[in-house]
Amino acid sequence: MLPTFAGSTRVCPALYAAVALLAGTAGGATADRFGAKRTLAASLALLATAFALFPLVREPWHGFCLAALVGLANGCFWPSYHALLAAITPAARRHAGYALQRVSTNLGFGVGGGLAGLIAISAQPGTFTALFLVDAGTYAAFLALLVLVPAGRTMQRPRGQASGYRLVLGNRVFLALLGLNVLFVTAGYAQLETLPVFAKNETHVSERGIGLVFLVNSLVIVLAQLPLTKLVEGRRRMAMLGLMTVLWAAAWVLVFGAGLWLSALAATAVIVIAGGIFAIGECLQGPTQQALIADLAPDHLRGRYMALSTSSWSIGWIAGPALGALVLQQEPLALWPAAAGVCLAAGAGGLLLERRLPAAVRRTPGADFIPRPVEPATEAAAEGMTARASG
Repeated sequence: MLPTFAGSTRVCPALYAAVALLAGTAGGATADRFGAKRTLAASLALLATAFALFPLVREPWHGFCLAALVGLANGCFWPSYHALLAAITPAARRHAGYALQRVSTNLGFGVGGGLAGLIAISAQPGTFTALFLVDAGTYAAFLALLVLVPAGRTMQRPRGQASGYRLVLGNRVFLALLGLNVLFVTAGYAQLETLPVFAKNETHVSERGIGLVFLVNSLVIVLAQLPLTKLVEGRRRMAMLGLMTVLWAAAWVLVFGAGLWLSALAATAVIVIAGGIFAIGECLQGPTQQALIADLAPDHLRGRYMALSTSSWSIGWIAGPALGALVLQQEPLALWPAAAGVCLAAGAGGLLLERRLPAAVRRTPGADFIPRPVEPATEAAAEGMTARASG
């Protein structure tokens, strides 16, 4: 399997990403029409099937087909997952629900990466078969546990009200928030992909040092996410996202300083600190941004809102590493001040957007939260009309 599939390893990830990006919109619409839980169950079944079939790959086209199937399943997974989480969580506690999701995701990455390192041995192809089957088993276990999860509250489309992506795309506040998220991911998260190359080539950080950076980053998220979730309660959401960008900019400035003045162990220490600071910023975004999107979305369109949100992440993850690699080739040290500047600009843009947000969603709910009977999309549209009329 491995010799045949090796020549296709560069194509399959790109195919997977492209299919996932295209499938996301259909996944969101499916979640709205048939229910987030059903869509999530279907995506988990496809993922379990695809990974169980990977050991049977014998020709390149086998790998392409399975990569496309994984992309299709993942494209449906995230919109339905986030929509279901919003549906089963009270509005006052959505931020806590998304914070717990961030913690579990980081634990999963850490445990999964560790297990993969223990199981997979390149000189023994059979170990990859075991790895694929373990991966398939985790999706099957998730599918079994999903039976215990309620479907959540659903709401039918009001009579006479438009539906579909046309209505979602008419929410200019939401689209602006997605644009900001593309910048957050491009200049923030995605540059974690270029950091190992820079650290190794420019500051001579060892592979173990690079691993330590990501270990500390994950540990900080796991340990600090819940306390910081409590901290953001009652505070302005866009201000918290602005603080996130300040922390990310500070992290990239530290990386720049390490590349400019330090090397080896000293650079490792500084970049590890930068990774920890970046993680604190991630902890501010976790309970803030996704809950805000869930609050902006009407119940009957939440899957579509989550699908476009997922697409904004995908675009950032595609653009960020490509732009980062381009800058690294030309002038490695220029990447980090540029990324810091984009982060700060995005944070400033968020503060400007704040006044366009419906008043009911501007702050993360606190202990004294009282739900307001206002349809977020309707209020957003009304505020947009007022702003255009006054302009």
